[in-house]
Amino acid sequence: MKTETKTATPAAPLDWPGEKPVAKRRHHYPSKWSITKSVIKHVVLIAAAVSMIYPLIWMIVSSFRPDNLIFRNPGISLTDLTTENYTTGWNALSTTGQSLPFGLFMWNSLVIAVGSIIGNVFACSLAAYAFARLKFTGRSILFAIMLLTIMLPSHVTLVPQYIMFSKLGMVGTYWPLILPKLLATDAFFVFLMVQFIRALPRELDEAALIDGCGHFRIFFNIMLPLMTPAIATTAIFTFIWTWNDFFASLLYLSGKSSMYTVQLGLRAFQDSGGTTHWGSIFAMSVISLVPIFLAFLFGQRFLIRGIATTGIK
Repeated sequence: MKTETKTATPAAPLDWPGEKPVAKRRHHYPSKWSITKSVIKHVVLIAAAVSMIYPLIWMIVSSFRPDNLIFRNPGISLTDLTTENYTTGWNALSTTGQSLPFGLFMWNSLVIAVGSIIGNVFACSLAAYAFARLKFTGRSILFAIMLLTIMLPSHVTLVPQYIMFSKLGMVGTYWPLILPKLLATDAFFVFLMVQFIRALPRELDEAALIDGCGHFRIFFNIMLPLMTPAIATTAIFTFIWTWNDFFASLLYLSGKSSMYTVQLGLRAFQDSGGTTHWGSIFAMSVISLVPIFLAFLFGQRFLIRGIATTGIK
């Protein structure tokens, strides 16, 4: 006697009222045109990146070449390498009566950069808090005038500033390079911090006012810790711009070789006779790029957050 085995059929799913049947997912494979377009886009981007980074790589490779071989070979082949440019360039500007190692120029630039960072962070944050939180007569007009100064070229105020600092006896010192930062003259950073403070909830200020806090205590105890991304962005940009500044240093520190910054030190490698020690210039240029690279490397997280959050309200 044969026994019939019945296979159990799965029960059909219950159809609830108003429920739409679930459609089967279809796998969409990219077309040949989309793949070709993506490949072309990546090739163009890679070519653009290589064209932009090639001069930097060439400068690094040339810093290890002798002077007579630097411009003979425009490629980046690693041949005939030497470290003599670094050892020679570090003390190339030292004379018999005066020691001027390149480390001295880097220290001078660091002093100016740190002073400028302190001035910009302190003064611009105070000005930004006043524009963003305080109510006073003419606030909108003053804020508009402040924004207009962003479009004002720095060369317009160059001569009046030089005359003023000359009468004060500050030419030949670091004060003309640091003192303006203590007066919130960089309107870009003021605007950056104003936008950041406006994104912070006003309930924090109101709660602090109810507890008896004044504006200075609100600023230092509440606002300043919350402004870390904007402060970091201000510090990084100030450091990069101050470190790379050549014209202002040339204007106020000309003739003071012991107070030269990195940019003036690099220019000093070209003497009045027109002889240029390119190997030493490239070697010291590579060294001068290290602080900027480190500042961006360790601060890029705050830099991105500071720029991304200043437009959110």
